[in-house]
Amino acid sequence: MTGDNQRQAAETFRRAHRGPLLLLPNAWDPMSARQFEAAGFLAIATTSGGVAWALGYPDGEKTPWAEVVAATARMVRAVRVPVTADIEAGYGETPAQVAQSIAEIIRTGAVGVNLEDGTPRAEQPVLPLDAAAGRIRAARKAADTAGIPLVINARVDLYIKNVGDAASRFDETVRRAKAYLEAGADCIYPFGLGDMDTIARLVKAIGAPVNIVARAGTPPASELERIGVARVSIASSATLAVMSLIKQIGTELHATRTFDGLGHTMNRPEAQKLFEPRS
Repeated sequence: MTGDNQRQAAETFRRAHRGPLLLLPNAWDPMSARQFEAAGFLAIATTSGGVAWALGYPDGEKTPWAEVVAATARMVRAVRVPVTADIEAGYGETPAQVAQSIAEIIRTGAVGVNLEDGTPRAEQPVLPLDAAAGRIRAARKAADTAGIPLVINARVDLYIKNVGDAASRFDETVRRAKAYLEAGADCIYPFGLGDMDTIARLVKAIGAPVNIVARAGTPPASELERIGVARVSIASSATLAVMSLIKQIGTELHATRTFDGLGHTMNRPEAQKLFEPRS
């Protein structure tokens, strides 16, 4: 992807946050990315969990960064629509290291990133606000230096980490959201929040695009759009669904020594067609 094409893709992706609701599937390899594109999605996100598992690692920044970058580049190359990359907490302990990660992920052709403020430490489940905002500020500066209007989706992990009581968690999410927007974020991602009333209150309090993760049982996208949600993604759900099918096929094949369980697979010509050269 040329610099001009990437800038145009980033602007297209940024405009998509203004409505109607942006529904993003999360891919983990070129096949899943191409399948989602073929289904008609206008942009694709990656899933850190799916990418990690596909590469043979657990989720949580356990995958070597170079492999994450290479996997992202393969997905970007496989599709024509904008791709936004889930890079967890930015693969860096300092703002400067996060900025370096941003520069490298931009070189894959990605036009957006997720940056989360959670940590793996039980004694400090989320970064201090100033530290988290500093990393977003560094990411924005790195994107500006690269000349790409990168869409930064700032993930607030208070809900998934169960930090504080309901009232304080809401207030702190709003406080962090506003600080992250001021630091250069474009969209706020309160990961793990599923209560519709709380989502509606949060959307009004933040006054900027909000990304919600959808699971089985989440109300339809039309309902989320009605309460003001700008963007919905599905995280690792599709990856886990595919892994479940592989588990089922393997279990049945090993137990029955028969092949009827292979009948629901995509056929080879369909798969080949997805990857034929496109003009």
